[in-house]
Amino acid sequence: MLPIFRITAILEGISYLTLFAVTMPLKYLADITLPNKYVGYAHGFLFIAYIVMAIVFWRQRKLGVKMGFILLLASLLPFATFYVDKKYLSSE
Repeated sequence: MLPIFRITAILEGISYLTLFAVTMPLKYLADITLPNKYVGYAHGFLFIAYIVMAIVFWRQRKLGVKMGFILLLASLLPFATFYVDKKYLSSE
């Protein structure tokens, strides 16, 4: 479970940053909407997968409420999934 969760966390972080740093400017500054649509779909799927896997990981490992909050909050902040992976998941 841990290797798949780590990969999902990294991919979710990459899709989040790609959505905001690449496809949103293309959509609003260059009126190119197609990349935003597909990256948005991918990010939505990865976001949901990350949330589900974070809850399962949290419950399986019997981690505290603080750790569960950190895992879930990481999906909402740019670069946070990378931080969680490096600080908490790579040492597991």
